[in-house]
Amino acid sequence: MSTRISTLGFHTTAAQQMDTLNAQIAQTQQELSTGLKLQSAADDPAGIAQVNQLDAQISASKQWQSNGTALNSNLTLEEQSLTDATNVMQSARDLAIQANNASLTPAQRQDIATQLSQLQQQLVAAANSTDVNGAYLFGGEASSTQPFAQSGTTVSFNGTTSVSQVQISSNQRISSSDSGYNVFMNIPGGNGTFTTGVGAANTGSGSIDTGTVVNAAQWVPDTYTITFSTPASYTVTNSGGTTVTSGTYTSPGTIAFDGISTTVSGTPAAGDTFTVAPAGKSSAFNTISNLITALNNPSLSSAQISSQVGTSLEQIDSAISNFNVVQASVGARINAVSAANTTATSQQTTMAASVSGIQNVDYAQATTQLSAQELALQAAQESYASIAKLSLFTYVQ
Repeated sequence: MSTRISTLGFHTTAAQQMDTLNAQIAQTQQELSTGLKLQSAADDPAGIAQVNQLDAQISASKQWQSNGTALNSNLTLEEQSLTDATNVMQSARDLAIQANNASLTPAQRQDIATQLSQLQQQLVAAANSTDVNGAYLFGGEASSTQPFAQSGTTVSFNGTTSVSQVQISSNQRISSSDSGYNVFMNIPGGNGTFTTGVGAANTGSGSIDTGTVVNAAQWVPDTYTITFSTPASYTVTNSGGTTVTSGTYTSPGTIAFDGISTTVSGTPAAGDTFTVAPAGKSSAFNTISNLITALNNPSLSSAQISSQVGTSLEQIDSAISNFNVVQASVGARINAVSAANTTATSQQTTMAASVSGIQNVDYAQATTQLSAQELALQAAQESYASIAKLSLFTYVQ
């Protein structure tokens, strides 16, 4: 059986084939000129969807990097402010040791108190540090409000204890700062367990150290009074007036009870008292303030000054220790931001390569394809031209 192809059918089929080849050539030329093999969703719906998803992931990753860059800047500023605060407290410590000298006159102690007042102002300035946008580093979530206000030697906190969290990767959020309350205000007093003090009416030369915890399990938080009935004997009573222990005293003498011990030095007078009370919390500002008050009081004895200095030194060390803990946390967060940034850069490179592989033209392959398409069109055109000449009239002579 033979197949007959009409002249009209032949011309229509040939034209369609050449139109298709022309369209393919035009598509390849456009890909070469734009560098993209996906011009629309119709070219590869699944590929376009994948590219859109990867682009969204790259955009999010870059935003997290931007968050990290801003966060790193703020954390670096906070780290410097903590260093400044530590230096202030170290200077205050040096002055406290200098003040603990029985040969100093009241005027000399007041001069040291003046220097401490200046240090307290410097500490407030460090606590009110701001970032490049003027936001307060230690204000917590109230970063637009100055966190610390000073009136005389009293410093109050006006920020919040909560801080903002910043996302630096798809599954990682870290604190953008530290609340000034936790950094400067909420510092364990005394030795962290209890504080000691000298009775305001004492007339002897006895002083008391900050004490130590011997057995924490035996410690009963309460306010205890050590009363010397004579310079050589004492009685310890609790807040209810019950005798806890008693004994004889020779300077320096250790007084131990309820899992703690403290040392009294010097010569207490009959009726002199010392106190031991739960530590509670104090602020770095109050630590300096209490020392200023003591040094400005000319009626305090050398023993009372010595006891106050000992307490202040313990609290200064606690403040410095707290600053160091916070600074270590800041350093860890800076490292976390750096690590997240490195990971994000690597992931972005991988995702960008995937996008390129899906939508970008392989120029060598496209150029070869264009040549083949042009040859195919040329062949089709020549074939059409040759066949189109064939007719029965060609053979009629």
